[in-house]
Amino acid sequence: MQSAIDWSRPWYDSIRTAAGFLSADVHFMETLNQQAAALGLRNHQGLPTHFVPQAALPDGTAYEAFIGATGGVPTRENLHDFFNGLVWLTFPRIKVQLNALQAAQIARDGVGKSRGPARDGATIFDENAALLVVRDNADGHALVAALREHQWQTAFVDMRAHFGPDAQVWLFGHALMEKLVAPRKAITAHTRVVWADDEFFTLDHTGRRHWIDARVTQELAEHGLSTADFMPMQALGVPGWWPQQDAEFYGDTSVFRPKRQPE
Repeated sequence: MQSAIDWSRPWYDSIRTAAGFLSADVHFMETLNQQAAALGLRNHQGLPTHFVPQAALPDGTAYEAFIGATGGVPTRENLHDFFNGLVWLTFPRIKVQLNALQAAQIARDGVGKSRGPARDGATIFDENAALLVVRDNADGHALVAALREHQWQTAFVDMRAHFGPDAQVWLFGHALMEKLVAPRKAITAHTRVVWADDEFFTLDHTGRRHWIDARVTQELAEHGLSTADFMPMQALGVPGWWPQQDAEFYGDTSVFRPKRQPE
């Protein structure tokens, strides 16, 4: 399963540390549990976070509610759940906050046919989110404004030099990571902007990861979440994430679509 993953791809940078503990000689769930225990991960109820086979999830019990009640994360033998486990090790505070939000909504409203904006937002975040960490200055706000308005040439070409020094993309969604095992230009992330001060950009990779985990968790706890919190961004459009990012590449309007104007 893991042999399909090209770990050199830049979009796996966010989970690279967690993936470094994997071994071909040890089942990935065993490694996940070893690392979860070593990190002392716990859910919002204070129960140890651990990974269990999918069969441990009782029929009729919601996935999110089960995690909240037991600390066990049902895990199947596929890339989708494999990446999910690595994200738990990478951004545990965010995962706990999302689970707490979803479990609370289920406890209040039941599973139901309609998730509502908060659960929809949490599901999108969990599955398909990218975190765009941007320096909180005039250039950073101009970059985000261009992305929100689908001004792809401005954001990805004219402001290309800002990616890295002033703006960084950290993948979070495990379904997004799974899709990028076989990269296609049309793969699009639900992107959440995280404003950062200058100090963030002086930290090493581990420091930045911990900063993101704490900051986003705080934002979710204070402000909640809805589907309106995201903007689209093509993963392979991120400068440096794909070869030949030339005018023809970004000129493909079937992928880099102009913003739909209100009628």
